Amino acid sequence: MSTPLPVVLAGARGHGRWHLENIRRLGRAGLVRLAGICEPTPLTEDEFGGELPEQSADFGALLESTGARIAVICTPIPTHTDLALTAARNGVHILLEKPPAPSYAEYRRMADGVAEAGVACQIGFQSLGSHALPAIRELIAQGAVGQLVGLGGAGAWVRDEAYFRRAPWAGKRRMNGADVIDGALTNPLAHAVATALALGGSTRAEDVTAIETELLRANAIESDDTSCVRVTTAQGHPVTVAATLCAERADEPYVLVHGSSGRITFWYKQDRVLLQRADHGPQEYEYGRTDLLENLVAHLTTGAGLLVTPDATGAFMKVVEAIRQAPDPAPLPDTAWHRIPGENRRVVPGIDGLVAAAADTLSLYSELGAPWVLPPARRKEVSTR
Repeated sequence: MSTPLPVVLAGARGHGRWHLENIRRLGRAGLVRLAGICEPTPLTEDEFGGELPEQSADFGALLESTGARIAVICTPIPTHTDLALTAARNGVHILLEKPPAPSYAEYRRMADGVAEAGVACQIGFQSLGSHALPAIRELIAQGAVGQLVGLGGAGAWVRDEAYFRRAPWAGKRRMNGADVIDGALTNPLAHAVATALALGGSTRAEDVTAIETELLRANAIESDDTSCVRVTTAQGHPVTVAATLCAERADEPYVLVHGSSGRITFWYKQDRVLLQRADHGPQEYEYGRTDLLENLVAHLTTGAGLLVTPDATGAFMKVVEAIRQAPDPAPLPDTAWHRIPGENRRVVPGIDGLVAAAADTLSLYSELGAPWVLPPARRKEVSTR
């Protein structure tokens, strides 16, 4: 490749700052060039940290004026589909931040439109670029832990009350009549769901046959901050993921592969793997990771395969849809949480252990005896697609 590919970044504040730094990193390597930034309010030079590229609030016009080959979209969840389709109509390839859409219908509209336009689209589940994934799949295929029984996911995170005011759509299920679905399992800890599904080979929509949800909230928000989900898969093994943003202490999220004669723990943010099996000592491994924007560039320049296509997130989007269709998250009783002095955050005592137990036993909170899970908080959705 003789010239770097021009990139437009839609959404350069908030999490978009991570994408901005990543584009700069790949720019230094000669792979891409930041050609434009799309923000309703333009960045200042102080914010950007140097001389600014072209800026516009009109995404389509910016793509056209800059000659962009790639658009990185890191904008509010309800805008993902329309912006991705705008890029597709302009013949621009896409890196779309997760979750790809707030509903299954919007996801299908995006995926079908992108496919019809013939552009490449990568969904930003960075954990699915980990080299640990193929290594773990190979261990499973070799029978290193016996027969695959199921997969668990655990995410115990700490977020203060200001986190739910970081943007107008934060902590919302709907806004101005549009779906948002900014819950613990659909946004901040979505990687736990997507990674567990991927390790079990259940990535496409048709791999999901039923979903159970338990959605709760300690914070004064619409969406869930403490939740769990169990997915029944066509492959015959359940996938249970539990998450909270009200942990007593922050912990590294992980996915647990249950086998008939062992288990594999994958700390997906660290690309770290622990293999435990009968008649062997524990074995630890650390892996590298392929950056998803770099993979998209390689796809366009050398024909490398895309790591996270829209179709490969269909099962995850079935989970998003089940959470969207479930009853609104039940508020936890005042006796189930308390505020940490000086930290302005709400904590659910005992939730750290419940999250770990759910992943360890593939059980829902209600099955683990959590006293604050009411029957209406649980619902089963059967996929018809």
